[in-house]
Amino acid sequence: MKVYLEQEDIKLLEETTTNRRDLLLIRLLFHLGCRISEALAITVDDVDFKHGTISIHRLKVRARVSCPNCRVRLSKSHVFCPGCGTKVESLVAEEKEHHRIRQLPVDVETQHLLGEYIKKGGPLSRNGRLLIFGINRHRAWQIVKECAERAGLPKLVNPETGKVHNVSPHRFRDAFAVNAVKIDDSGNGLRLLQEHLGHQSISTTMRYRKIAGEEHREWYQKLWSKESPANGTTA
Repeated sequence: MKVYLEQEDIKLLEETTTNRRDLLLIRLLFHLGCRISEALAITVDDVDFKHGTISIHRLKVRARVSCPNCRVRLSKSHVFCPGCGTKVESLVAEEKEHHRIRQLPVDVETQHLLGEYIKKGGPLSRNGRLLIFGINRHRAWQIVKECAERAGLPKLVNPETGKVHNVSPHRFRDAFAVNAVKIDDSGNGLRLLQEHLGHQSISTTMRYRKIAGEEHREWYQKLWSKESPANGTTA
């Protein structure tokens, strides 16, 4: 059972698509490594063919819980306010929106497919915005699932939890990250990957190095190789 999708798996998925929209969806998810919500929010205006980039919009909502009397920040488990000492009967929650934009480069072949798709009238208008895909999250998951079934791809196992999952849109993001780490796992490469994926913490990005890395396996194999000093020979 596989841990992540590889490039040959992506090619199989692309070959099973039945229309240009689905092909572009799978290709963008893998070649951009973006979240499915980010991909579905891409508009024609977000595509910059001159510079070969796509603007990815990320809207994150954060909730802040505070004491209704002194406004000191609380956790949901607080019974008494650490600021004023009064018993917290009801909490006040405030939501704050953080809008972030990442400019992601796009390879030439994907740009060509995207340009042809736009020229042929693929994008759909929704609430005054010309969306590249114009489908909802559920439909996107269906498309990926159906393509995976036609391609005969196996389910994927989560290396951290051991749980088995169907091929889903997020698995393309994982595949992009693992592929990037395989090519360049230097400090600068990981920093660029963190920026590309939009991770706030480098520790989130580093988990892909753990998945992609072969160092542990190579180290273990060397322990039992014929050239190992522990086996009576010198390296």
